Amino acid sequence: MNSTTSNMLRYHHWANETLLARLQELPASVFHEETLSSYPTISATLAHLYVVDHMWYLVLNGMEMVDALEQSQPLVPIGNQWDLSECAARLTEQAQQYTQWIDQTDLSHKLVVNNPYAGARELSLEELVLHLVNHGTYHRGNITTMLRQLGYSSVMNDYILYLYQQPQQASSGSLDSV
Repeated sequence: MNSTTSNMLRYHHWANETLLARLQELPASVFHEETLSSYPTISATLAHLYVVDHMWYLVLNGMEMVDALEQSQPLVPIGNQWDLSECAARLTEQAQQYTQWIDQTDLSHKLVVNNPYAGARELSLEELVLHLVNHGTYHRGNITTMLRQLGYSSVMNDYILYLYQQPQQASSGSLDSV
């Protein structure tokens, strides 16, 4: 297991939780208020994030991408109807599922992913996880912009902040011995 990739996935879930906690501080109407962004509302953006993470989970576990897309698409209208607490519960459940998966997975394993938008390519599970994290970062940035459009501040959820909030690992070497 690649500890950096595993840590990036944990960061992805931490960043979602951090943003959800900020959203819980705001009026409930903010979650469904329309803005100008990739998706019309914060709720639709988070539903998209959930559905895409679900789709990639299926692919990471060996399902053909076209089948994973087909199986995930019905979740879009369901996710768009969630309130903030339901969305948070679903994302937390999904994070637990991913955490179990990554702790039992050889991330160097390769899959041929036949992406209907880009074609077939052999990719490692590690590369796919990093894509998933990057996709989440992009949409959390969208939500930050949406909040600003609505007159609210967001919350810091950068990877470096996540690292600073984790217990520091003891280093194997010491500068005293140099």
